[in-house]
Amino acid sequence: MSFVFWLLAAITVAGGLAAVLLKNLVHCALALTVVFTGLALLFLQLDAQFAGFAQILVYVGAVAILVVFAILLTRSSETPKDGGVFSRTWGAGLVIAAAVFAVLGWAVLQSEAGLPHETSVPNVTVQQIGEALMGRYVLPLEIVALLLTAAMIGAVIVAMHEKGDAK
Repeated sequence: MSFVFWLLAAITVAGGLAAVLLKNLVHCALALTVVFTGLALLFLQLDAQFAGFAQILVYVGAVAILVVFAILLTRSSETPKDGGVFSRTWGAGLVIAAAVFAVLGWAVLQSEAGLPHETSVPNVTVQQIGEALMGRYVLPLEIVALLLTAAMIGAVIVAMHEKGDAK
């Protein structure tokens, strides 16, 4: 494996740990954006262009930004005053994350024997996927866009009511 893979993997894991361990929700959301970006770059390194660019557009460009806006609109972005940047339960989170990593690693290592040695390369291009999304699947794509818009409007309404009650 190349140096670039290990660098991207380290950045992705560090972003995941920061998303789990930090107390400030805005910092956690931004760390999650780093994780999404690292995963997208890993997809691009594996020559999965559609998955990589979809990861960037959907998760980095929409979901992560929506999460940051929702947090900023509905909650205070101040760090809790009970000391430190990390949560008090970071140890339990680290143990659970290590256990999940161990189970997933074991599953991957056990599934290696069942994989075929020769795989055929799919003949689907990114252009064909794009034409399908803009043709046959345009209605589901627009429905998802409307749902994200409705969620954002809902977050603004909830934030407006909370600020109105505080006065």
